[in-house]
Amino acid sequence: MGWVSGLAIYVVIWWVVLFTVLPWGVRPVDEPAPGHVESAPANPRLLLKFAVTTAVAAVLWVAVYVVVESGLIDLRSAP
Repeated sequence: MGWVSGLAIYVVIWWVVLFTVLPWGVRPVDEPAPGHVESAPANPRLLLKFAVTTAVAAVLWVAVYVVVESGLIDLRSAP
């Protein structure tokens, strides 16, 4: 796997993991300010979620890398 395809696979994995991590621990505001949506999160903790996403995506990318380099999946023969 080249570095471009490795980076592209990492980016795809990162975004998929981000969308699975975003809803974790989200609680709506008890009394929203006028003009705010009632379902808006009180404390989204985005930096923590980005860090968790990066770590989980790195682990998953290493697993994909090992599978591709071992020959179980051949990206060159993919259509």
